[in-house]
Amino acid sequence: MELPLDWLAALAAGLVSAYVLQRFFFTCFCEDFFFLWKVIRYGARLELFRLRSSVRTVLDRFVQQARRIPDKPFVIHDGRVHTYRDVDARSNRLANVFLDAVELAKGDCVALLMGNEPDFLCVWFGLAKVGCSVAFLNTNLKSKSLLHCVKCCGAKTLIVGSDLVDHMDGVLMDQLRDDVQVWVMRSQNEDTHLHTLLDKVEAASDQPVPAALRASTSLKCPILYIFTSGTTGLPKAAVITHLQSLKAAGGFWAFGVKEDDVIYIPLPLYHSAASLLGIGGTIELGATCVLKKKFSASQFWNDCRKHNVTVFQYIGELCRYLCNQPQTDKEKVHKVRMGIGNGLQREVWREFLDRFGNIKMCEVYGSTEGNLCFMNHVGKIGAVGRSNFIYKFLFRYELVKYDMVKDEPEKDQYGFSKRVDKGETGLLLSKVGATSPFFGYAGSKQLTEKKLMRNVFVKGDAYFNTGDLMEEKDGFIIFRDRMGDTFRWKGENVATTEVSETLGLVDFIEEVNVYGVEVPGHEGRAGMAAVIVRPGFTFHGKVMFEHVTRDLPAYARPLFIRLQTVMEITSTFKQQKFQLVQSGFNPSTISHRLYILDYQQEAYIPLTDIIYQRILAGERKL
Repeated sequence: MELPLDWLAALAAGLVSAYVLQRFFFTCFCEDFFFLWKVIRYGARLELFRLRSSVRTVLDRFVQQARRIPDKPFVIHDGRVHTYRDVDARSNRLANVFLDAVELAKGDCVALLMGNEPDFLCVWFGLAKVGCSVAFLNTNLKSKSLLHCVKCCGAKTLIVGSDLVDHMDGVLMDQLRDDVQVWVMRSQNEDTHLHTLLDKVEAASDQPVPAALRASTSLKCPILYIFTSGTTGLPKAAVITHLQSLKAAGGFWAFGVKEDDVIYIPLPLYHSAASLLGIGGTIELGATCVLKKKFSASQFWNDCRKHNVTVFQYIGELCRYLCNQPQTDKEKVHKVRMGIGNGLQREVWREFLDRFGNIKMCEVYGSTEGNLCFMNHVGKIGAVGRSNFIYKFLFRYELVKYDMVKDEPEKDQYGFSKRVDKGETGLLLSKVGATSPFFGYAGSKQLTEKKLMRNVFVKGDAYFNTGDLMEEKDGFIIFRDRMGDTFRWKGENVATTEVSETLGLVDFIEEVNVYGVEVPGHEGRAGMAAVIVRPGFTFHGKVMFEHVTRDLPAYARPLFIRLQTVMEITSTFKQQKFQLVQSGFNPSTISHRLYILDYQQEAYIPLTDIIYQRILAGERKL
């Protein structure tokens, strides 16, 4: 049967119209359709867990993979291959030790202070197998912050990696021993107060402990505590539930990573990006990961070639370091096809692709404790994710107008927040509800409540305040700036109040206002402190240096000091940061005396025009 010519003409016109609409108005339609279909399918599976009150956890998935592909490499570390069977068996040994020797019980919380190594995973999984929650401790933390982290999550047991034992502060150990039993990943140790694990692991059975110990009936059951910068001065223990860990574990799959991919993880496991997204995603797929103890720009591409890496995790600073390496003939000789991470700036993104080839860079946006995640699944340069009515319907987020000078959201005549106009930058808020809950922080309802904004658009609503300024442009969402009391430097979030409180303990300091300033050629913001010196005292650069290097991790130490006589405040009596941030650290345009952290002279020294120009030229390492 032949089709009428007018019918064929109509069909052709329809196809052309559809193509034009897709090409100019729905440019990412196909990519969006398949990506959202994956997200919806995965979400439906999690909803079934809730309805059936039976959760198949990330650990359950690992045990399943260990049975399905026991001899497949799971982790490659320092040239050694650890199969799924190897990690499963060793975590079983540790689980038996935790039950018998350590005498842990289901529901206990254990703090874990270890660097990137396979035993981090074995200890983590072993604790999960006996039903314990685990608190991942940042290995950079100093004594006061470390002690706070152990105690705020209710941990009565601390496990320390063998290479970190000798770095533990003696005073800290004395304080810990009163309430916490400390176990170290060694066979023997001179300090008799520290219990050793490895000697007991070698003698333990590798038979699995009862599965009932790890079983869970609720997606909202806390299983991890991952620490974020605290606006009150000390790190906050973000509660990580099965729901969050399962969502993160599906991230690689949603981006299109496959079972036969080899994933390179150079980020610290105590952060959610490496542990939840990286390790969780590897497990979900049954893939292989190359775990790097510490990122090395000079070894990166050699590692990728050696292990046939196809996907790597990054932060923006990592990519900039790679771009700063000397050019070689082998830069594009690799099998890497995708990078997944966050914080990649537009100019570095373009340079990275020019230097190293056609690699799809997929940005992820989200905080450890947050209830919203953006994923730039199409690789659009400069964007953190897609943004259109479909995404807003599914993920329920809003951009509201923000007063930079007053450091607060703008309100209308009724006291409600104002949505931004098209193309305008605004504060990103994410609606809190049944499908996007906010689980908050351990040990403090006040901190949890502080992250929420209530009565935003109507009475009774609640939104998670990301603290980030975003812009919607051409169907994408673009990160613009971070507000509030944190900034990011060297891949870590810095809490301005923690730094302020630490500096405030110096005897000649009367008042401190800490903030971050942009430095050309560097990711994030460098720490800077505006200080007022007490009457009758003088600023002492060596004393300040000794204080910050003793009590603050390297990434949190202010690089610049600005001496002032008065500290401006906003109309709501907050310290004024906006003008300070805008003025930067240029000694030729700032009338106040400026100092810079100098490790060679072990002091804060005057910031001169010559030093400033060397920083701009990239000749002085920060």
